[in-house]
Amino acid sequence: MATRRQHRRGFPLVPLLLSLLAAAAYGRLISDGAPSAPLLSLIRLSGSPPAAAAGAAAAEEKCEQSYGFLPCTTTVLGNLFLVLTYGFLMYKAATYLSTGSELLLEIMGPGLIGGLLLPILGALPDALLVLVSGLSGSKEEAQSQVLIGMGLLAGSTVFLLTLLWGTCVVVGKCDLGPNREAVDLTDTKGFSLTGTGITTDVQTSYAARIMGLSVIPFIIAQFPKMLKTHHGQRLAMLLGLIVSFLLVLSYCLYQVFQPWIQRRKLAYAKHKHVISGILKHAQKQALGRLLNDDGTPNEDVIRKLFHKIDMDESRSLSRAELHALIVGINFDEVEFDRMDAVDKVMADFDTSRNDIVEEEEFVQGMKKWLNEAKRHMPVGGAFSSKFNEYHERTRQEHDQLIDRCDEAVESVENPGWCITKAVALLLLGAAIAAAFADPLVDTVHNFSNATHIPSFFISFIALPFATNSSEAVSAIIFASRKKQRTCSLTFSEVYGGVTMNNTLCLGVFLALIYFRNLTWDFSSEVLIILLVCVVMALFTSFRTTFPLWTCLVAYMLYPFSLVIVYILDYVFGWS
Repeated sequence: MATRRQHRRGFPLVPLLLSLLAAAAYGRLISDGAPSAPLLSLIRLSGSPPAAAAGAAAAEEKCEQSYGFLPCTTTVLGNLFLVLTYGFLMYKAATYLSTGSELLLEIMGPGLIGGLLLPILGALPDALLVLVSGLSGSKEEAQSQVLIGMGLLAGSTVFLLTLLWGTCVVVGKCDLGPNREAVDLTDTKGFSLTGTGITTDVQTSYAARIMGLSVIPFIIAQFPKMLKTHHGQRLAMLLGLIVSFLLVLSYCLYQVFQPWIQRRKLAYAKHKHVISGILKHAQKQALGRLLNDDGTPNEDVIRKLFHKIDMDESRSLSRAELHALIVGINFDEVEFDRMDAVDKVMADFDTSRNDIVEEEEFVQGMKKWLNEAKRHMPVGGAFSSKFNEYHERTRQEHDQLIDRCDEAVESVENPGWCITKAVALLLLGAAIAAAFADPLVDTVHNFSNATHIPSFFISFIALPFATNSSEAVSAIIFASRKKQRTCSLTFSEVYGGVTMNNTLCLGVFLALIYFRNLTWDFSSEVLIILLVCVVMALFTSFRTTFPLWTCLVAYMLYPFSLVIVYILDYVFGWS
């Protein structure tokens, strides 16, 4: 096993948790290079021969600590524990970056923040892990560890387009109507492979096409290998590197000037403000409490509210009656398109699509609204005051997101504190990612040596779950709301994540290969990235409705990718 670096420069502040749990990972601090006397005494007392003790001491000497004090180990279980620990810390880093990015977007709006900064921050954990996989150590060590970076690069892309994509289809599925489009908030057909599915808007299919184009740098880098020649390999690396970062710049500028994802977030914030306003208004009508003591929706009060809105007693609500309801609500003098609000309410409640809201549709729609509002309400206190707080918070979100950057900041009650909090979260996430990327890569390398499992497969399977888990949870939550708007946002962000992997993270990887003069020998890995990206891009670029059976296609691509790499590398000897 290659000897790891004994001391590294890095962040001196490491959570005390690692020190407290260091004993759980079988290892010890390296002081003077001599074996521990109590340990050797214990070995001798147990009856082990001197040769075994000398072998244990020699093995122990290979255990060197990251930064000189992080725990180390040479055992399988010890390295597994460290992989899980550092992986959890990378997950927390990704969570802080995601939370800080969203908060900054709410305060400052789209444009440079949403289009330029956020995509880069989202790819930061993966980019750092790719960078440290071949940044330091000897050229030979870098060549062996850089496979971890390629495993993460391939694993993240495949994970997003297979497991996460398929899961979002499952949790976001709705009944497919006569026009073969998903009907929002309607899921009565169970797990029908052809009768249920999801529908996205046409802009999401454009995002899929952009994702398909992002594989161009892989093709450039792999071109000499395709021609079975070593001539021009470094030139191909340089060209691939340049094209990668040009594509990153182009993608970010495209997001700045055509912020589809950000506009959908603005629309969702506006819709949430409509919901909160109606709930607050309904709570004030003295018809009773909308929520019971146990927090469940009060159906009797909801029906009373329906009959109060139903002015002509037709047992259905027309657009005119919904418009009268919204006009009578105080939206805190916020500029508001009432007709647009009516359209959104009608889209949520009118599941039969007959342009009226019947009583049962109103009851079911209000229940879903109340359950969604409860997730954002503070714990404790009267529900009436919670509705007031919820409405006030959605008003602030609406103001922050709907106006231009400077106008939105003026409407925030304490913009300075919000910006400080956002920046602090971003700095904390970046610091944790930078501090623990190197130990995680080394631990994966050591775990590979201890188990004799190729490091590519470990990083392919394990690391994407650590660096993409916060985005995955967020995407699944959005998809579970079972609306075309939220599904479009979910899948656009998935395609955007893959685009940044194929451009920014690949650019960092190619820079390592080029400037450290490493060998580019990743034909099978590049093949599965191209295969999955091209298949899913073609599959999603020219359609907007995806029946439930499409999730099976995505799920099968994941094990298929692993099998392809194994066969090409270990049967046909591509690497």
